[in-house]
Amino acid sequence: MLYFVATLSVLFVVLFLLLLFTWKNGVSPMPTSHKIRDVLLENLPKLNEGTVIELGSGWGNLLFPLSEKYADCSIIGFENSPIPYLFSSFLNHSKNLKIVRHDFFEKSLRDANLIICYLFPASMERLKEKLERELRPGTQVVSHTHEIPTWKPKKTISVDSSTIYLYEVPGKL
Repeated sequence: MLYFVATLSVLFVVLFLLLLFTWKNGVSPMPTSHKIRDVLLENLPKLNEGTVIELGSGWGNLLFPLSEKYADCSIIGFENSPIPYLFSSFLNHSKNLKIVRHDFFEKSLRDANLIICYLFPASMERLKEKLERELRPGTQVVSHTHEIPTWKPKKTISVDSSTIYLYEVPGKL
């Protein structure tokens, strides 16, 4: 009976935290579909060194393939929801991958060479302002499903009912 109560309590806490951070973030942690992930990975720019950041890395289903694709780069995944963060941290065995439980709006993105995101539309305007303040010219930004307001993508790729947007920060925004 004690085991049942303990298990039920843990499940309640997990569900509560998922709901709390879904409400706080305005969206639940949504994994990138396998098809979109594969097309996205095929179309990402080549990098032999530098820093790749995934904003809202969730359960890690895009983050782990990024650490393999960019094996000589430093990979950082930001996730503020505790349950997906713990899940992906538990699975992380990559030497080049760091998963950070923090709100990426509160962290500097200045060192990034490539930023990848799958965020909800309401956060894209705020993200646009942050990227324009912090990113260096030439930094690559890839967003899937939702575009960065007023930015002109270098390339768009349609996959099923979604679009992948590939951007490069110009010399002057």
